[in-house]
Amino acid sequence: MKNILICGSLAFDSIMVFEDYFKNHILPDQIHKLSVSFYVPELKRNFGGTAGNIAYNLSLLQSPSFIMATVGEDFLPYSERLSRLEVVQDYIKTIPNTLTAQAYITTDLDDNQITAFHPGAMMESHQNNISSVTEKMSLAIIAPDGKNGMMNHSKECHEKNIPILFDPGQGLPMFNKEELNEFISQANYIALNGYEAEMLMNVTGLDIKQLSAKVEALIITKGSQGSIIYTDQEISIAPVKVDAPIDPTGCGDAYRAGLVYGIVNELSWEKTGKLASVMGAIKIQQRGGQNHRASLSEIESLFGEKLS
Repeated sequence: MKNILICGSLAFDSIMVFEDYFKNHILPDQIHKLSVSFYVPELKRNFGGTAGNIAYNLSLLQSPSFIMATVGEDFLPYSERLSRLEVVQDYIKTIPNTLTAQAYITTDLDDNQITAFHPGAMMESHQNNISSVTEKMSLAIIAPDGKNGMMNHSKECHEKNIPILFDPGQGLPMFNKEELNEFISQANYIALNGYEAEMLMNVTGLDIKQLSAKVEALIITKGSQGSIIYTDQEISIAPVKVDAPIDPTGCGDAYRAGLVYGIVNELSWEKTGKLASVMGAIKIQQRGGQNHRASLSEIESLFGEKLS
């Protein structure tokens, strides 16, 4: 059994559509005393968070995953969903008197977004310990979460000889040079988008060649331009074309699900990258991080071969 431990956030995403343009309601010369209200007749509450999104995509691949996260007292609907997906929740801890992390996203007709994020129980992620994990894990993902939790979990996985995929995402700015170098020294793999890669290089002073030399693989995604996997060679992964891309939210998490599936099942890096791109392409055709659906046979058809 190839078990995957996902250390990261669980969140509710409330997405609102403003049927107008922000620019019509925000006066540049009055920005210093901003007071605006947007009427949003459309509101959708989605399940999200990096850990939840990755686990959801792994469920489409019929690959078992375990989430380690901290949540609030409002988590029950999400818990019921994870149960239906057969995601193990033994390492999800409820923090009393808190809410699960919440994102409130308002989008206008130009696809501009105003987002407010409440971290809630996520900031207590350090209350979870890798020492509590009794199952043998083939891989652990250190994804965006509370700062102390990310640092602790990476260190504990390293000490327990669990291979690590370091995926700092939007949490990257929380860490200084010393802390990032510590993550890099513990990681077996690093996954970043292009902007995050530039940020990591700027903070650490390491270039692509130096970064990739420190891990088994450095994976950099480039959106519609595909991705590059740096191992002992540079492998370019072509994007999977879709007719109607709708929403990139969660595409990185879908990509990472394909990535970790390939790693734990010992696919070649070419095949691993292709599967990751397939998962991202499936996701981009639906809004939200977990509203896309695909059977394993449909994924295999896009991938071009059977998956173990």
